[in-house]
Order: sequence, then C-alpha cells, then structure tokens
Amino acid sequence: MRPYRVLRPFRASLRGKIAALAALTACLVAAAVGVLVHLWTAQDIRDRAEGQAVNAVYSAMDVYRRTGTLPDGAELDPPDLPAALRHPADGERHAAYDPRVEGNVGPSVWAAQRTGGPGSPVLAFRINTGPERYALRRLDVTMAVASLVALGLATPLAVYGAGLVARRLRQVSETAGRISAGDLDARTGPTGGHDEVAEIAATVDLMADSLGRRLRTERRFTADVAHELRTPVGGLLAAADLLPPGETEDLIRARVRDLRGLVEDLLEVSRLDAGAEQPLRTRVPLGAVVAEAVARTGLDTEVAVSEPAATVETDPRRLERIVGNLVGNAHRHGAGPVQVRVEGRTVVVRDHGHGFPDDLLLHGPRRFHTGAAERGSGHGLGLTIVLGQARLLGAELRLDNAPEGGAVATLLLPAGRPYPAEASVPD
Repeated sequence: MRPYRVLRPFRASLRGKIAALAALTACLVAAAVGVLVHLWTAQDIRDRAEGQAVNAVYSAMDVYRRTGTLPDGAELDPPDLPAALRHPADGERHAAYDPRVEGNVGPSVWAAQRTGGPGSPVLAFRINTGPERYALRRLDVTMAVASLVALGLATPLAVYGAGLVARRLRQVSETAGRISAGDLDARTGPTGGHDEVAEIAATVDLMADSLGRRLRTERRFTADVAHELRTPVGGLLAAADLLPPGETEDLIRARVRDLRGLVEDLLEVSRLDAGAEQPLRTRVPLGAVVAEAVARTGLDTEVAVSEPAATVETDPRRLERIVGNLVGNAHRHGAGPVQVRVEGRTVVVRDHGHGFPDDLLLHGPRRFHTGAAERGSGHGLGLTIVLGQARLLGAELRLDNAPEGGAVATLLLPAGRPYPAEASVPD
C-alpha cells in the first residue's frame, strides 16, 4: 500500500519504552539507595564497635594498672589478635577490623594497648559485630522486598502514564494520516495538556490549515482557468473548421483538439476537487464494460477476462473513464504490448515500458507532473482523474512496477452493496 493513499497507524512501542524506562529507573534508584544504606549502616556498625572497643581498652587498662586483674572481656596477648595490633606503640591505643568468622563470633573489631614499656604484654578487647551484621542482612532483605513492592506498584502507574502520552501522540498521528490521505478537514484539536504533545498537535493543525488554504487556492485557480478557457477554445475549434483543407488545417485542428481535451480534463479535476460529482450506480458485467472501454480508445490492447465474469455495482461511465485513461496512459508513456486483465472485481492494466517513476510511486499522481523524462510528455492529469474517479467509486487504485519491467495499474472495485433507489440506474 502506497504512502500517498494511507499512512500506517502509529504503532511504535512508545508506551512500552516509557514504562520500561520508568521501571529501570525505579530499579536503579532502589539499588542505589539499598547500596548506600548498606554501606552507611556497615560503616556505622564498624565505627560504633571501634569506639566501644577503644573505650573498653581504656577502662580495662585502668583496672589492670590499679588492681593487676583483667575485667571481663579483656585479654593479654590473645592468640586471635590481628597482626596489626601485636606490636602497638607504647602507651597508645589502636583499633583494627577482623573479618574472620569463628562459630558465632565475628566479624569483630579489636582495640589494643601495650601495658608497659617495650616487650610488655598487649592488653586487647574484642567487640563482636556478628549480631549487628545479622541485623544488616535482614535490613538488606527488607530493602530488597520493599524495592520489589515499590517496583510492582510503580510499573502499572508508569504503563498508565505512558499510555496517556501514547494515546495523545497516536491521535496526532492519525490526524496526520488522514491529512496525508486527502482529508484536509482533519484536525487533532485539544489533546489535554499544555506540554510538548499539545504543541505538536497544534503545529499539525496549523500545517493542515495552511495546506488546506493553499490547495483551495490552487483548486479555485484551476477551475477558473478551465472555465475561462472553455469559451475561447470552443471558438478556436469552430474557426478551425472554416479553414481550407490542407496540412495547416490538420495541424491547427489537432492542436485545438489537444487544447480542448486539456480544458475538459481541468474542468473534470475541478469538479472532483469540489465534490460536485456523484456516481450513478448500477449492476453491470465488469468484463464487458472494460472490453468496451478499451475498444473505444482505438488503441491496440490485449484484453483478457477470466471466467465467469464478475458482476459489479458501479457507475459504468466513470469506470470506462478510468480504464480509458489507464490504457491511454500506458500507450502514451509506456511501451507495447499493453495488456488489460480482468479477474473477479480487479482490473489490471500493464505495459512493458520503463515503469512508473519512483516519485510517482512515492507521492502518487500529481497534476502537471509526469515524474520522469522517460515517461514522455504530458500534463499529468490522466492519472489524477483516474485516482479521483476511483475514490468516487470507492475503488482502490494501486500503482506499481513489475519485477521484469513495465508499469502495472491495479483497480480493485468494492463489493456490491445496496444503494438508495434515486442513486441507481435500472438495468
């Protein structure tokens, strides 16, 4: 499906990305807070244990010097004393952390002080931080559980918030798609909020207003030019009939006929733009209508109709106009053989020339624009009329190039449906 007909709906996973980003942010915050709390608590446990050990050594040293006895917990040259404390400076108290765990004891903080001069015993006191470390592990578990609970609560909120943003952006995208498909009256309107999404929506609406004004100006100009030219062209054609027969008369008559055809095409385009055309639908055999339309062109064209021939409910005059334009375009800009195939409700017109230019396939038919030099001369109104008439019939027009070369135009007519009696023509 070509971009000039339908813009694909907004299907980017913005909602999931925002929700995932919010969840990832929550996880990172929870992890950072957990690590910081763990480190701060562990350092606090160690600092408090070190202070207690130093104070205990101070008290034990006072008792030892006065009574010669050791209070509970104090030891002289204990075998588990860390190596850093085995030779403390005389008269100074030192502390060291011992990460070893022995049974229910540890990790620990030691404080030591030499009882006298060099070579005297070392009085040491040990503070077991095992219970505090156990409490720290419980705190870690509690923090992890709380983080998971918070994440579980935050994720739905993030999904909901992301959904609000995604829905507003999808609304803007759908409006842009409708404008791209030709609905110049499509507007996003208020999207709820005064943020960047609202600014985007307002900008799209302003763009649509500007585009609508320019296109309306162009359409009025086209219609005015066509109406103004119709009378003088008719006069030229009548005057050409009064010329004496000859080569000059034939040349002038041919040029005047071409000019009249251009004016008639301009008038038809202006009527389609203004919505003044209404189809008169009736049930007709598709194969017969297509074959008659091809025969009226007078061009050498192969026609193949699959059996059984489909019966469609459409406006046969407009269908003949579409097929005639497609066949004429294939002969004018393509190369033979030109083939028309009817299968079910589908009409395929194919030539064996250079194919449609990329610009035409990307942007669709545009008036006074043929797309590429190899497509030959022309005013670009043929395919514009075909597209307008196809939309009027509710048909789908696809333009493509065959893999082996050549342009392929596919017209898919809608299935039959009931219409008001006044809009139908009896069989």
